[in-house]
Amino acid sequence: MASTDASDFRLSVLNPGGRDLEQYFDEPVGPTDIGHPPINLHAFAACTRGSFHRATKNAIEEKRPILLLLRGNFRATERALAECQNQKRTVAVALKETGLHQIAAQLRDPGRLARFMRIVAQADGCVATTPEAAEIFRRARRERDSDTVAFIPTPYPLEDEQWKFAVAPNEQSGIFIGTREWDVPSRNHLATLLLAREICAATEESITVFNLDGRRGGKLLAELKFPPGKLRVHDKREPYADYLREVAKHKIVLQLDRSRVPGQVAGDALLCRTICVGSDGAIERLAFANFCGEGRTTSHLKTITLELLKNIAARATAIVESQWRAAERISFQAVRRELAVFFERIGKRAGD
Repeated sequence: MASTDASDFRLSVLNPGGRDLEQYFDEPVGPTDIGHPPINLHAFAACTRGSFHRATKNAIEEKRPILLLLRGNFRATERALAECQNQKRTVAVALKETGLHQIAAQLRDPGRLARFMRIVAQADGCVATTPEAAEIFRRARRERDSDTVAFIPTPYPLEDEQWKFAVAPNEQSGIFIGTREWDVPSRNHLATLLLAREICAATEESITVFNLDGRRGGKLLAELKFPPGKLRVHDKREPYADYLREVAKHKIVLQLDRSRVPGQVAGDALLCRTICVGSDGAIERLAFANFCGEGRTTSHLKTITLELLKNIAARATAIVESQWRAAERISFQAVRRELAVFFERIGKRAGD
């Protein structure tokens, strides 16, 4: 690239052999548009007005820097890396699944670990959506310069009015449970529900939870015996925009997730202009630093939650502060600029 002007930078994200359809983000994607919403790894393409591909040939033809996703058994990723570099494209790699439990599950197979090590060593750089993934990349690339690895959080379209799902603080009520997986220990879903039950009893605030486990999940929730009429259960997946409208109705989003994930639930909370309490994802630590689970006990988080529930002024201030923090690091504008600088740097190193 000849310029670091972020407005000129466009990125092609390649998920070789993936299920997501090709998608072009020349124009902003709104909540009612067809296609994947501009979140998670699609957001790296969306924030740069780039594109998302599953066919390596199509990504190469864009003649842009490529963010190549590590997924599955990594065979398709390794083939795609070779093809892209043969065509002189600047390529950074990123893990598609970056929770600590997900990384561990992917790399416990010797063959897959060997492919991972080769890919990470051969790529021009690595983009990590969590600080923990960045540390793994740095150590895997120990012979390369550390500035070819960057922690860049998944961006959210906070500047776009289409994606502003805000409800006035005095019109919000209740707690939204951000977790829903009973069988992933680090999600701490049961612990979150037990804490929510305590808070519900103390405040009479309602609790909203998604149950996608059918009858089994319903029985588990029934065993917790929430106060009558205080537990609201959604048992079907909803379109993303409808889900956000539901989240926005609540005073806070509560979770005790300790998976060190990128933080989609916290990103959703940002779009909804509400507060995410208790988790330790990357976005939580950036935007909700005063309310996240980093270094805080469950008792401390309960105290924080009770204060936010009863004090409208404190909650309104917290929302403003979290939006300010997010604008600095997580907005489309901020991440586009960071990506442009990073890809220029690794492109120059690859050409040396």
